[in-house]
Amino acid sequence: MPARRKFAVRDKWKLKKWYEVLAPDVFGNIVIGTTPADDPLKLIGRVMETTLYDITGDITQVHVRLYFQIIDVKEDKAITRFKGHELSRDYIKSLIRRKSSKIQGIFNVVTKDGYHLRLTIIALTSYRCNTSQKKAIRKIMKEYVKERVPQLTLNELIQEMIFGKMSAVIAERARKIYPIRKVEVYKSKLLMIPTPEGPKPAVVVSPLQLKK
Repeated sequence: MPARRKFAVRDKWKLKKWYEVLAPDVFGNIVIGTTPADDPLKLIGRVMETTLYDITGDITQVHVRLYFQIIDVKEDKAITRFKGHELSRDYIKSLIRRKSSKIQGIFNVVTKDGYHLRLTIIALTSYRCNTSQKKAIRKIMKEYVKERVPQLTLNELIQEMIFGKMSAVIAERARKIYPIRKVEVYKSKLLMIPTPEGPKPAVVVSPLQLKK
């Protein structure tokens, strides 16, 4: 019986290098984690998830989930872009009360510097309200975001969404219609980014995948 050939088994992990992932400049370019790759191009398009608590150290912000997508690699640093955010389901469930109403609005907006996003905003009332009141509150949401967002850059919008200024203004206006207990920008998603050729989908694909 012929002897079997022995092949050297390469340890793939030993071939990989670890890269520090940086948050966008609106979050101070802090390191939000590390990720391995045997080729830096494989990192392009990878989505990293963290919480606002991990960035600010404020435990009251642990329910805010942030999503960043790697768009470039410089030496051992992975550069990211804001992809969106979402509040945890447990947090939203904790806000819901019996005999009260939840009003939700979904709006597509464009910032002053040409970024297209989809925002999901919810308002929670102190008591159950009727259909006309819900429509009026949803209209206030829509009018405010359509008025305010075009005045803001993407970074300014992120600040107002994440740290509560947008929610506070909508709540103040909506209280003229009905008692409001809480307003939250529940979710955001980056849809389009500006380019010299015009807006294009905010989809990041590794150059290696494009070659396939």
